[in-house]
Amino acid sequence: MNAIIQAVAVLALPVIFAITLHEAAHGYAARHFGDPTAWLAGRISLNPLRHIDLVGTLLIPVAILLFSGGSFLFGYAKPVPVDFGRLKKPKQDMLWVAAAGPAANLAMACFWALMFKFSWAVPPYFSVPLARMAEAGIQINCVLMVLNLIPLPPLDGGRIAVSLLPHRAAWQFARLEPWGFPILLLLLFTGILGAVMNPLVIGAERIIESIFGLY
Repeated sequence: MNAIIQAVAVLALPVIFAITLHEAAHGYAARHFGDPTAWLAGRISLNPLRHIDLVGTLLIPVAILLFSGGSFLFGYAKPVPVDFGRLKKPKQDMLWVAAAGPAANLAMACFWALMFKFSWAVPPYFSVPLARMAEAGIQINCVLMVLNLIPLPPLDGGRIAVSLLPHRAAWQFARLEPWGFPILLLLLFTGILGAVMNPLVIGAERIIESIFGLY
């Protein structure tokens, strides 16, 4: 139980901001390219309370922490509403709206790398929890960035693929969207998802650590 409490204390901020700012970034990009739906719904906000999903942001992460003994975490926020038909150039602009989420996770991973470096300059009683939180922030955001870039609708990578494919192929590929999450769960439980993601996540972490001199 102590390990779980410590895990919650360390992971709470990185997880909440990783999944909520990811969604806010989608809404901001959508408004920039002509769709005010998320803005009118009050979803372009840095306030996590506007993005928290009771099940995906709170219940599921806590349940996973309990069952994994504090060693694994997964969650999601309420998807930001985007009306792709209201974008100035729907097919082209879809790419930037979709890419905004992973880009936000990359920016947050860099922020936590700076926080890790900052932990070296503060007293030990503060530096240790900050360093652990920063490590978690880097890892969580790299995981979410890589996961969302998988080219499978309705993940961001799937929408990017739809944007880049020729019209006929894009239409056929987009028809996979209702099956996206069942396929993702199948890949997860068969171990294929982990086998694909782990090297990419580790590679992303190493690049960030190298850029910020965290070795």
